[in-house]
Amino acid sequence: MGKPLLFEILEKPATSCIIGICSIIWFYIQNKNIGYGNVGLSYETAIEGHHWRIITSAFSHISVIHLVFNMSALWSLGVVEKLDHMGLGLEFYLHYTILLVVLSGMLVLGIYHLLIHKFKLDYFRRVTAVGYSCVVFGWMTILAVKQPSSKLELFGFLSLPISFAPFESLIFTSIIVPQASFIGHLSGIIVGYSIAWGLIHGMNNYWALTMLGWIIFVFVFSLKRSGAFDFNFIEIEPVTDASLPSVGFIASGNGRTLQMSTLQLGGAELV
Repeated sequence: MGKPLLFEILEKPATSCIIGICSIIWFYIQNKNIGYGNVGLSYETAIEGHHWRIITSAFSHISVIHLVFNMSALWSLGVVEKLDHMGLGLEFYLHYTILLVVLSGMLVLGIYHLLIHKFKLDYFRRVTAVGYSCVVFGWMTILAVKQPSSKLELFGFLSLPISFAPFESLIFTSIIVPQASFIGHLSGIIVGYSIAWGLIHGMNNYWALTMLGWIIFVFVFSLKRSGAFDFNFIEIEPVTDASLPSVGFIASGNGRTLQMSTLQLGGAELV
């Protein structure tokens, strides 16, 4: 007989919170009929200054199957939070989840840039990616290196050896789910190996909080700059060099309006 769910939640607090956040966002998206084009990440929207989409795309899911698959895998990978004796644990999980979200999103954009400008594949300008799979594949890879004897449990009955899970899942999802983002999943695997092999290291509370602060600043600033959300209390004014904006706070009402525009999209990729 397995452990009670409440006990499991207490053992995996960060994983439980992320699953809760993704589920609430999914419910909100469904309730408000928000399309993937309004929250997803694409090359075109990124070069237009919608940098906030690196964050919103990671935590947004369009279908319930998409959400359940990612959260089921994430729940199994939450075992990382309990591996303090292996140099992992809760702090490691939180620190490198921040890195996985940002770096995998940036790597996706970098690969799109290469495909568009080097190989002239303009299709990738408008491909829009949504989902937490980049991070899931990243943690899958880290666990495969750090604890290859582990197993990845999916849906409570499917079990995969973690040592093969990243590439097994990469191939499986690409075949079974045509909309699955091969590039997004591969980006998560690359960043995961970079962390597991120590190519990316040195994260601690100071750097995690500093990075989180910059993420929040860029998120809010790019939301305001792109016009996607009306922050009436923030005013962007030109300075001596018109290309360098300044941020100031002014007294005004607190009305906020979510503005959504219909985008010409080349397709959606689930990550």
